[in-house]
Amino acid sequence: MATSRYDTLISAEQLQALQAAGTPLMVFDCSFDLMKPAAGAAQFLELHIAGAVYASLDEALSAPHGLPGKDGAVVVAHDDGVPASGGRHPLPSREKFATWLSSVGFTNGMQAVVYDRNGANYCGRLWWMLQWMGHEAVAVLDGGLQAWQAAGGAVAQGEEPAHFQSNFVPSAPRVALVGTQQVAAGLGDARQTLIDARAGARYRGEVEPLDPIAGHIPGALNRPFAENIGPDGKFKPAAQLRAEFDTLLAGRDPSTVVHQCGSGVSALPNLLAMRIAGLGPTALYAGSWSEWSNTPGLPTRQGAEP
Repeated sequence: MATSRYDTLISAEQLQALQAAGTPLMVFDCSFDLMKPAAGAAQFLELHIAGAVYASLDEALSAPHGLPGKDGAVVVAHDDGVPASGGRHPLPSREKFATWLSSVGFTNGMQAVVYDRNGANYCGRLWWMLQWMGHEAVAVLDGGLQAWQAAGGAVAQGEEPAHFQSNFVPSAPRVALVGTQQVAAGLGDARQTLIDARAGARYRGEVEPLDPIAGHIPGALNRPFAENIGPDGKFKPAAQLRAEFDTLLAGRDPSTVVHQCGSGVSALPNLLAMRIAGLGPTALYAGSWSEWSNTPGLPTRQGAEP
């Protein structure tokens, strides 16, 4: 019998079973492209899981910001709430996010299923944010849109009908969020282990397409987020993930892990993978390198860690 409480991964077949059982749920499409921010919405209109709601990284899952980019340009947008983090994709306030969830008709009693078509790069953000709002029943669709299509799941094109306004009520966070000061205070302390999810070349500072300074936070370990995904486009088995993280941590306590990346988004597949592997809970530094590298006086490092 299908359960209505999935909190890490859900398969296409399990989602189909929930739909057939009439389980209250909402599916969110989080497809996005950092270099072409409008592409995700266009992809959604082209094809998405039938009934899904589009959740834009820039518009729904981030607060407006005024962070300078690599070219020095600053774009500042108005927001009514104080962002919950800094960086290139600052977290909106919990109140602002609750308002968005209510606007799309999401309720506290629903199972949330999040997906993208980008190797789980972006949907992990909404998975984490719903837990940050205290919501337990949220899962990533393993294999994303591609797995859904392979399983014969229903798809649609164009806009979806609007949902009635709901009243989503936040509760105590189920995940840990840390800020720049806390990370800086923990440098060199065994009670903090940073894991950087960016590609190796960005981590080492050989290239930097987005932020003004290249490199990484001193002491951070590197595990590119794509390493969590197997050749079939789905997360690797739990035992394999556990072995890989055990090797990376090399005896460090998993409970000390703080995940980061460029702007707090692609770090989340690592956080989810550790949860799948039974190595959670771990924390998120949402501001990540984009906030760290724009904060005067903080140390940076290039190359590999000793």
